[in-house]
Amino acid sequence: MAKKPGSKTAKSKAWDFWIDRGGTFTDVVAKPPSGKLIAKKLLSESPAYADAAVQGIRECLGLEKGAPIPRGMIGAVKMGTTVATNALLERKGDRTLLLITKGFRDALKIGYQARPKIFAKEIIKPEMLYERVAEISERILADGMVEEKASEKEIRAALEAAQRDGIKAVAIVFMHAYRYPAHEQLAAKIAREMGFAQVSVSHETSPLIKLVGRGDTTVVDAYLSPILARYVARVSKELDAKNSGARLMFMMSSGGLTAADLFQGKDAILSGPAGGVVGMAQTGESAGFKRLIGFDMGGTSTDVSHFDGEYERAFETEVAGVRMRAPMMQIHTVAAGGGSILHFDGSRFRVGPDSAGADPGPKCYRREGPLAVTDANVMTGKLIPGFLLPENLRQEQ
Repeated sequence: MAKKPGSKTAKSKAWDFWIDRGGTFTDVVAKPPSGKLIAKKLLSESPAYADAAVQGIRECLGLEKGAPIPRGMIGAVKMGTTVATNALLERKGDRTLLLITKGFRDALKIGYQARPKIFAKEIIKPEMLYERVAEISERILADGMVEEKASEKEIRAALEAAQRDGIKAVAIVFMHAYRYPAHEQLAAKIAREMGFAQVSVSHETSPLIKLVGRGDTTVVDAYLSPILARYVARVSKELDAKNSGARLMFMMSSGGLTAADLFQGKDAILSGPAGGVVGMAQTGESAGFKRLIGFDMGGTSTDVSHFDGEYERAFETEVAGVRMRAPMMQIHTVAAGGGSILHFDGSRFRVGPDSAGADPGPKCYRREGPLAVTDANVMTGKLIPGFLLPENLRQEQ
């Protein structure tokens, strides 16, 4: 009697993959039917292949470029990625319009009026993620009474103006919409009918009280989701997931996994770093340690975490100067990775937030890249390039 596709015997014939897709390097761990683990390291961006994660999978399977992946050969692909983290740190998300209730255009900029450095003479505020604000004359009171009905004509005019300027992402945040979303639903319907690629609505993204927290989270989602959607679509296409049967899942900031089509910007900020925390905890416990401090230095960011027998999570947090309200691991992230570019401001070197990435990479990659943290470590003798470069880069040198 033939075994069903979901049976143990069928699954044992498939390969499983765990992938960490960083801004500079991509690490692939494969588990073949034999159970013996295989590890590969590739540049995240290279003219030699469309996607590093899929290239690593193909190399493990022994498939040539362009060859179809046989159905049933891949079981699950579980991936953590810093695509969203790096886009946030470098402020390289999609151009975003914020639609907000009239009279509150500066609400997110003012925030909670927190002043972490109370003696600082010059207050430097984080850069807002949205490019433009459009106020809509609408108002639903806290008890649900409609004080001013939203005008479809006004909403459409604001969206048309943004669309003419090439803005394709919109964040919709109206007062008390977490409980009374009618006006947001109207604006979202119009935006989707007009063809906006990304429409993030606060009552869907963060259906909780408080305009600022709900608004910030919605803006983050609109700003980053298009980048994630493009990356997920690229990986799915390269994997030919529909025909190959591969199950593609992504690590969320909370440390859990989600299906590729449900992966959103607000849940992806710490996707890569969260996987590092889970790995650190499991490795530490297997070695007999229950109290751990994690230091994860990548190409674009450095992440510091803490583990004391259980995972520490926060619901409201701030990453790279951006507030958001979504469950995520407690990780402190700074834009200081190995590929972070060094800038001279006339008196000192400043690190990041922009990164040299994988292509061209730091100056020592010999691809005419900018001076980066890795170059400083090479110059001071802390790194020996011949021992550290991945195989595909050594061959190119």
